[in-house]
Amino acid sequence: MMHRLKLHKVLIQSLSFSFDEKYLASLGGQDDNTLVIWDIESGKALIGNPVGMNIANKVQFFNNTSSKCLTIHNYGIRTWDLDLIKKKVQYTEILMNQIKRVFTSCVIDPDDQYAYLGTKTGDIVEISLFNNLFKRIGPTKRLFSQGINQINLLPNGDLLLGSGDGTLAKVGSRDMLVKREAKVMGAVTSISLTADSTHFFCGTSKATIYWCNTDDIAPELRNTCHYERINDVAFPAGYSELFATCSLNDIRVWNTKTRQELLRIEVPGLECFCVFFQRDGKAILSGWNDGKVRAFLPQSGKLLFAINDAHNHGVTAISGTNDCQKIVSGGMEGEVRVWRIGRQTQIMEGSLKEHRGRVSDIKINKEDTQAVSSSFDGSCIIWDIINSTRIMCLFESTMFKQVLYHPDESQVLTTGSNRKITYWDCFDGQAIRMLDGSDSGEINALSITESGEYFVSGGQDKRVKLWDYDEGTCQYQGIGHSGDITKISLSPDQKTMVSVGTEGAIFMWHVPQRIIETKADQDMPQ
Repeated sequence: MMHRLKLHKVLIQSLSFSFDEKYLASLGGQDDNTLVIWDIESGKALIGNPVGMNIANKVQFFNNTSSKCLTIHNYGIRTWDLDLIKKKVQYTEILMNQIKRVFTSCVIDPDDQYAYLGTKTGDIVEISLFNNLFKRIGPTKRLFSQGINQINLLPNGDLLLGSGDGTLAKVGSRDMLVKREAKVMGAVTSISLTADSTHFFCGTSKATIYWCNTDDIAPELRNTCHYERINDVAFPAGYSELFATCSLNDIRVWNTKTRQELLRIEVPGLECFCVFFQRDGKAILSGWNDGKVRAFLPQSGKLLFAINDAHNHGVTAISGTNDCQKIVSGGMEGEVRVWRIGRQTQIMEGSLKEHRGRVSDIKINKEDTQAVSSSFDGSCIIWDIINSTRIMCLFESTMFKQVLYHPDESQVLTTGSNRKITYWDCFDGQAIRMLDGSDSGEINALSITESGEYFVSGGQDKRVKLWDYDEGTCQYQGIGHSGDITKISLSPDQKTMVSVGTEGAIFMWHVPQRIIETKADQDMPQ
């Protein structure tokens, strides 16, 4: 890092480098509303000037001089003359006659003669920078729906623009006629041209990136991800090549090696809280906020079955037995329910109502005889799922977020809003040990290695931490998330960890080599 420049309050709206890369212009948001010019070499602010009551949306340096820049506002355009030696600044308001527009994007032609501005109304305004006059508005009789978010200039003088309804269009700057257009998924948020301007990348609000050529704008999908918070991540049993994540509206299955999306299962308007692969790999189980458990086929994504009204207000946790005969689900109101899955039928075998808050996680033991559930009400309960009775209850003054069996099933590991990771004895339900999992935020996610020697945690401090189980010390940290971590899963081959967060990101981490080696030592025949 060269410099950390601090002057603006709250939000920084826009940045622009001068053509010789000596200066940086930055524009504060509506709480700040200041234009600041920085000297890049020294990192000092040369000029700071308020831009008035009219909220500014973007700043752009001219292409051939570093003493002029343009700001576009909600209802106005200004050109600024910067005297960088005397540190003074003057602006000229460009009058728009009777036309009132909210300006969202701008581009200046290579000779600094004209500027083209995109508006929230969906038209293009051309202004002359030479004499600061409004020139014209277009295209006639054609407005781009939901406003023009991005505008770029091609070498032949055509304008390339992206709008809020996902339209990419090429417009002639001389006649203001639409030459070509195409549709993408989501609102266009950015357009980035290659150096020779023959192709460009287009990013959208639905977290997709397209690769297009500038001749006929045929969008080709290059990259996708979730665009809302991700609630869960799961690997199939014994198979590390793919994993599933769930979010608002959809479940997506990803290839671990190529990081490409293999399958998208969409249920529009609903949110998926939890996802689980059946052990035989024949179904993806999921819990949704409309109270249904849905099972999908893993290759086609078709609906296999749905359990209607499984829980009031949403299914928040789900797990399946190793023999694939039963599902245990948890709901928003605290019920834990056991379902027997047949070929055509799904029958409820038991409804266990002891939790008073949302069930956050459910795990089933290897023999399929017991399940442990954690809840936001501060209790973890170990159930006998054959006779539908309670075996043991663990209490703590915290909102439990996740629970795990140690691989030998003698202990249970829990975590929650009190920032502690607690080891419990399954025999008498006593807390054996408590670790401080984080100094700042609550912990949402846990995952343990097959050997039981290490486990991983993550939460509001945005860090993935790898712990030694016996020593209770943090061995490694992974920094990358910009939102809270909601879930972590270790791949069955123990070589990768996948963490997901509220910002919609999926992070894949390499498990340190010595931890993989301890697994290899255990797999060796004695």
